[in-house]
Amino acid sequence: MNQKVTVAPRLLEKYRTEVVPALQKEFNYKNPMQAPRVEKIVVNMGVKEGQEDIKILDQLAIELSRIVGQRPVVTRAKKSISAFKLREGSPIGLKVTLRKSRMYEFMDRLFNFAMPRIRDFRGFLDKSFDQRGNFTIGLTEQTIFAEVEFDKMKKTQGMDITFVTTAENSKEGKRLLELLGFPFRK
Repeated sequence: MNQKVTVAPRLLEKYRTEVVPALQKEFNYKNPMQAPRVEKIVVNMGVKEGQEDIKILDQLAIELSRIVGQRPVVTRAKKSISAFKLREGSPIGLKVTLRKSRMYEFMDRLFNFAMPRIRDFRGFLDKSFDQRGNFTIGLTEQTIFAEVEFDKMKKTQGMDITFVTTAENSKEGKRLLELLGFPFRK
């Protein structure tokens, strides 16, 4: 019988062995389950050309699925806005929600391979935290990911990446992401 052997992602092992004890010590948690963790990562692409040319949306969906390892969902306009020439129900973007091992694999690739490829990169500012410890970054183009093929690319497209954590505040959320290896500007 072929049994599938699953190996825990590298970043998940780091979280369990290094990050949780460090957070327990720093914030005086009595129980390791009190330590904040990353619940999910939401990757969002707003594609305004999606309503005119569906082929661009299809190509970006293929690229996004290569980047994150999961098929994206097409987001549609909730209401019509004539100033933006937008009709209700027209496709306006792509969205992927990553959880568990896919989330840790994506985080690992993002921190260690994609972010160092950003030109003139000195780290991200820590201004994008909300009160609950969630953090959002915006990337200007998808070409920083090794999974994207330049010759097949029709359009450079930015994306928003949101790290949803169980942290109580932005201080705990920032420390969690720092210990996982997120490059904050010093």
